Amino acid sequence: MKLTRLAVPEVILVTPKRFTDPRGFFEETYNQDSFAAGGIKTVFVQDNHSLSCAVGTVRGLHFQAPPKVQAKLVRCGRGRLFDVAVDIRKGSPTFGQWVGEELSFESGRMLLVPAGFAHGFMTLEPDTEIIYKCSNTYAPETEGVIRWDDPDIGINWPLGMVEPQLSDKDKSAPFLQDTETPFTIEDC
Repeated sequence: MKLTRLAVPEVILVTPKRFTDPRGFFEETYNQDSFAAGGIKTVFVQDNHSLSCAVGTVRGLHFQAPPKVQAKLVRCGRGRLFDVAVDIRKGSPTFGQWVGEELSFESGRMLLVPAGFAHGFMTLEPDTEIIYKCSNTYAPETEGVIRWDDPDIGINWPLGMVEPQLSDKDKSAPFLQDTETPFTIEDC
């Protein structure tokens, strides 16, 4: 398993080894010992799986506040998506900065989005599935959202000309400057 730290170094691109033969492939997508050897001590307690039918579906930017903060290990089960993590930790030298990676079924790559980061994605193919592990269970009372197209964050979404498919929650999300982030660099 290859672990690559991105421009915001707490966000890690994970590339599992894929073993192929005429039948298909096998890959280990998570191994606690391998992750710990790479410095990742996150324990995951919940798995989620969602399907987005339309190209240009945007989900996010979402986070959970303490005491139910979540780190996520995100992969694409089918199709392709552009996955994004935004640092929302007060006092962080990378506060408000984002990193994004294309994840696909074909590549098998995954993105580790740590606690203290907002997470979102845009689908690049129809019927794209996202599968992700969470370090805490879902708690709607702690859920937060930041506007997906916040100009201060400036995410370079790959399908700029496509009208995004958004939930009502994501359409009405506040900008980062209007969000009281519950995270500090010391907490995460």
